[in-house]
Amino acid sequence: MKENQNKKLSWKDRAKSFAYAWEGLKYLWNGEHNFRIHVAVSACVLVAGGWLNISLGEWTTLFFAIGIVLSAEAFNSSIEAIADFISPEVDSRIKRIKDISAAAVLITAVMAASIGLLVFLPKIVALC
Repeated sequence: MKENQNKKLSWKDRAKSFAYAWEGLKYLWNGEHNFRIHVAVSACVLVAGGWLNISLGEWTTLFFAIGIVLSAEAFNSSIEAIADFISPEVDSRIKRIKDISAAAVLITAVMAASIGLLVFLPKIVALC
């Protein structure tokens, strides 16, 4: 049995884990340009949602899509950092890992953009 499984719940440890997560968010914001781009696009989507008075279901769908894209970008950044640590020199295997990780972000971003079109396009057409 692992040592952590015998350990009692510690609110201090839980608070530390949130502090570490905030540090990660600060790193993403300060060190990853693509993360900031995704946040800026997300902010535009949220403003558009308010302006177009979207439904609760549409809000839920958009928040889920935004969360998936931001999470994918965080995982991608993490994988790239690990890969660069493991192999600072150019390596075709590391490149493949990084390319696949970046593809995951692209897939989620395309999916989110498609969701955005499904939510917003009918509302924009109705305004015209």
